Amino acid sequence: MITGQSVFLRPITEEDVDSIYECFKDEEIMYMTGTRNILTKDQIRKALSRFSEDSTRRDFAICLVENSRVVGDLAIMEIDLDDKKAIFRVALHRIEDCGNGYGAEAVQLVQKFSFEELQLNRLELQVYSHNIRGIKSYEKVGFKKEGTLRQSLYMNGKYSDEIIMSILRDEYMELKKNH
Repeated sequence: MITGQSVFLRPITEEDVDSIYECFKDEEIMYMTGTRNILTKDQIRKALSRFSEDSTRRDFAICLVENSRVVGDLAIMEIDLDDKKAIFRVALHRIEDCGNGYGAEAVQLVQKFSFEELQLNRLELQVYSHNIRGIKSYEKVGFKKEGTLRQSLYMNGKYSDEIIMSILRDEYMELKKNH
């Protein structure tokens, strides 16, 4: 378990299926994450089982400290210990939980885990250009834009760019030192 002030991360379990399923009911969450396919609870269960056997990833539930309610999930994927890098993604499950700082704090906890526990040097993510709140949140916790895949998503009748962002270990350590 990795604990912050408002949220904590714990390994994801089958009990989290209902919460994960919630995000497929919210059109705005689907749009922000560029998700098209609505998964059934059984498909989510099977995916979690597959993920748990993959040594190159770690999946976490994002839970509130005050009551342990699951508000989202995140995954560190393609963990490459030789090159000391990984990709990660994060999603809150209900739109009403957005804007409370839960996602930003969860990302900071992932950075701590990635750089201090896994000893990685680089953590990367992709975010769509229409997800302004997400981009600002990532920048606030030290991620830098480093590339754009132009018009890589066509959803809701318009194109969005896919923005690649990353943070390096020395940038994380500098941020940590200044806080």
